[in-house]
Order: sequence, then structure tokens, then C-alpha cells
Amino acid sequence: MANIKSAKKRILVNETKAARNKAIKSKVKTAVKKVDAAIAAKDAEAAKTALHAAIVEISKAGTKGVYHKRTVSRKISRLSKAVNSIA
Repeated sequence: MANIKSAKKRILVNETKAARNKAIKSKVKTAVKKVDAAIAAKDAEAAKTALHAAIVEISKAGTKGVYHKRTVSRKISRLSKAVNSIA
């Protein structure tokens, strides 16, 4: 356990940020799962609406620094390609 005040604060801040990042990543994963489920069901309309929602969540995660911008771009690209393949 840390003895220095700044180290104690750092531990608390890191826990807070880790919880925030975990929540954001969880939202992204849920959105991606919804798109994948729509693709598996071959439902193009549901896939497009789920894709739009997923793009918003992934972009927010990138803006907040949870994901790198290239990771964001790659995730969006792969999802879009998958949705376009069933249309």
C-alpha cells in the first residue's frame, strides 16, 4: 500500500478511470454484438440501425481516449463491410 499522499490519490484516480473505461468498452461490445446478431439473422434493416448505433458508441470511445483512432477506424470498417455484405 502506498504511503505518500500523491500515490494514494493516483491509486484512487486510476480506479475511477479504469471503471469508466470498462463501462465504455462494455457499451461498445454490446453494440457490436447487436450488429453481429442482426447479420446472423440476415436482417439488413436491423443491421443498418444497429450499425449506426455501434458507430456512435465506437466513435465516442475513440473521442474519450478509450480506443486509439486507428482501432476505431478498423472496428467501424469491419462492421460496415459485414453489414454491406448481407445487403
